[in-house]
Amino acid sequence: MSSESQKTLSIAEITAKMEYYCSYQDRCYKEIYEKLKSFHLIPEAKEHILLHLMENNFVNEERFAKSFVRGKHRYKYWGKIRITNELKFRNITSRLIQDALAEIPEGEYLDNFHLLAEKHWSGLKEQKGPKKSKKFVDFLLRKGYESHLIFEKLNELNGN
Repeated sequence: MSSESQKTLSIAEITAKMEYYCSYQDRCYKEIYEKLKSFHLIPEAKEHILLHLMENNFVNEERFAKSFVRGKHRYKYWGKIRITNELKFRNITSRLIQDALAEIPEGEYLDNFHLLAEKHWSGLKEQKGPKKSKKFVDFLLRKGYESHLIFEKLNELNGN
């Protein structure tokens, strides 16, 4: 190993790195904590840096949750179930999750669902039948959409 990889960073240098880490993308407390573990700091130093990041608004769970919801829905077309599960995995509170999900206008949510569903349906190679229906349903369930929406759309696309 080179001496560069063994270099010890000061608390100020780690704090600056963490400020940068938080500034180019919203982060949740859990992500910050995991990143701080990589620096092998004593608990007091970790707490000092975390407190600094929170006091200076580099870490804000509410802002993170809202940004996460908007991004995952608008760009990855995730449904509310998957978004909720991902936020729970990041230890975001239920109240913050509900507030963040309210950021998605219902019309936009349904428009994105229908757009994604129709695009996927037309992209499936199978003929109409149970195999095509299963692939369609499985895809939209993985994306995190509610089953009642999926089955309504399936009936519509099957001409039922």
